Amino acid sequence: MVLALLVGGVVVALVVVGLFVFGLRRRLIQRSGGTFDCSLRWDPPPGESEPSGKGWVYGVARYNGDRIEWFRVFSYAPRPRRVLERASIEVVQRRTPKGEEELALLSDAVVLACLHGGTRLELAMSEDALTGFLAWLEAAPPGQRVNVA
Repeated sequence: MVLALLVGGVVVALVVVGLFVFGLRRRLIQRSGGTFDCSLRWDPPPGESEPSGKGWVYGVARYNGDRIEWFRVFSYAPRPRRVLERASIEVVQRRTPKGEEELALLSDAVVLACLHGGTRLELAMSEDALTGFLAWLEAAPPGQRVNVA
């Protein structure tokens, strides 16, 4: 009986520590400011008439100079999962979520189809975050090309 209580207490303590570390990591990412909630779908299948909800990963993006650093929400990794260079981002299309995507994304999300160095990707963010993202793209230093559809 004592052993079962001890094991149960250890499991509860590990769960609490794990949740605390998730929260601490998110606070550390957001500490420098310039963050927004952003789901990412890397290399989606081309030409889907009815996009599926598969491949979307919920995350937090952070502006860092001429880069966007994207972190998975459900991860303990201290480093960004993806880094997007401003000069390499080309916006191809803007659309609302369709079909199963509506279930996989946040309710107010707008999907932005992009190319990054020849790789297709889709970003889903709120309308406010999208406005900031497009302003950041267009605010490139003189001499850099910006591709916004």
